[in-house]
Amino acid sequence: MSTAYKTVTDIAGPLLMVEGVEGVTYDELCEIEMTDGSKRLGKVLESRKGVAVVQLFESAQGATTEGTKVRFLGRTFQLPVSEDMLGRIFDGSGNPIDGGPSIVPEKKLDINGNPINPASREFPEDFIQTGISTIDVLNTLVRGQKLPIFSGAGLPHSQIAAQIARQARVLTEKEVAEGKAGESTTEAEGKFAVVFAAMGVTFEEARFFQNEFEKTGALSRAVLFLNTADNPVAERIATPRLALTAAEYLAYEKDYHVTVIITDMTNYCEALREISAARKEVPGRRGYPGYLYTDLATIYERAGRIKGKKGSITQIPILTMPEDDVTHPIPDLTGYITEGQIRLDRGLHQKGIYPPVIPMGSLSRLKGKAQGNGVTREDHSGMDAQLTAAYARGTEVRELAVILGESSLSDTDKAYLKFADRFEKEFIKQGENENRSIFDSLQIGWNLLTELPKNELKRVKSEHIEKYLPSSKTSTEPVAA
Repeated sequence: MSTAYKTVTDIAGPLLMVEGVEGVTYDELCEIEMTDGSKRLGKVLESRKGVAVVQLFESAQGATTEGTKVRFLGRTFQLPVSEDMLGRIFDGSGNPIDGGPSIVPEKKLDINGNPINPASREFPEDFIQTGISTIDVLNTLVRGQKLPIFSGAGLPHSQIAAQIARQARVLTEKEVAEGKAGESTTEAEGKFAVVFAAMGVTFEEARFFQNEFEKTGALSRAVLFLNTADNPVAERIATPRLALTAAEYLAYEKDYHVTVIITDMTNYCEALREISAARKEVPGRRGYPGYLYTDLATIYERAGRIKGKKGSITQIPILTMPEDDVTHPIPDLTGYITEGQIRLDRGLHQKGIYPPVIPMGSLSRLKGKAQGNGVTREDHSGMDAQLTAAYARGTEVRELAVILGESSLSDTDKAYLKFADRFEKEFIKQGENENRSIFDSLQIGWNLLTELPKNELKRVKSEHIEKYLPSSKTSTEPVAA
């Protein structure tokens, strides 16, 4: 029987200071018994010289220095895991909240995961289709990659997250060979799963995510962890780790290809800052703890592929940039750790364009490995470069037209201006439930390139132009500058 300590000397927010402890280790799980007999869980944040700092996973309301008992359990926070987790919804502490029974676990895993030897990692190189053109063609998601979405307050990142979770899938070899994606098939998706974690969201957002999964039938291949804004702030620290622990079990022990979507990392970092302030730590940039980079890395680096394992973990963390500031510590540090970012643009959103993914400012550093013959289609890489360059030129011409007037533009500039307008309305813009295959998205791109003269198509191969470009609509003569 473990010892129950009654030596709580100080309470600061979700933190308890316990003195006179022996043999207590960092991250050890503990049970806090309140004066009314109720019990809550916590973990050791710090232990030195007989003093332990305990962080509650639940509210500290009702805790007092007199009568509160702390019992250290000699183990870390563990998540019971089983394939039965698929189709279930849990809170931020790993407890079922969907009215179903408790999980009968095959095993219990430490939520902090096991360190992965870098030498055992395989390079991400397989394509994941999200059904969103601006991601699939221009910022291709690669299996085993960590690719965050940089959003802002009021932008539809929740809808995009739900859409990716519903639509994300891998293509079969037959679909790639035929250049045509069929309907969702057991062959393609039998070992594809989604783990979704929401932190600090409102009750309405939590219901939105739950309803989106349920009404589309995507819940059967998903595991949801929902932490709402009224839940204890300390629970937000555990939520992404619970989700990743479930993902690691499904990927590395059950051979699933798992896509992990985490929203909102800004709420996670705010929780980290609140706890750091309660511990009276010396603050870093904008009040965030100096170890913010290291802490974020412990989450982001749990994505990837491992040699000898059939499964993989692909991670899509979502964060809202305070005041749309990309230099804020959260997006800044996230960009250093992850392999690119998908940037949402407020200007596109104000035009009524969904999803407002802006090609400039977005980047997938690993996309070259998931583009081309045998993975998607032979023209993918060139189409990516051509569309991005043409849209960038079109936006420059649009700004120039505001100053000089459209009548002062050359015929080539007018062609780029028309291309940019169509690109936003036909390529970027799509419905929340519109699931485009990569082949459909590429064909839309070729149709848009008919607005430009062939001599301007310098980033796609001539044989691809002859094969895929609807030539009847495109001039073969150079347009006068």
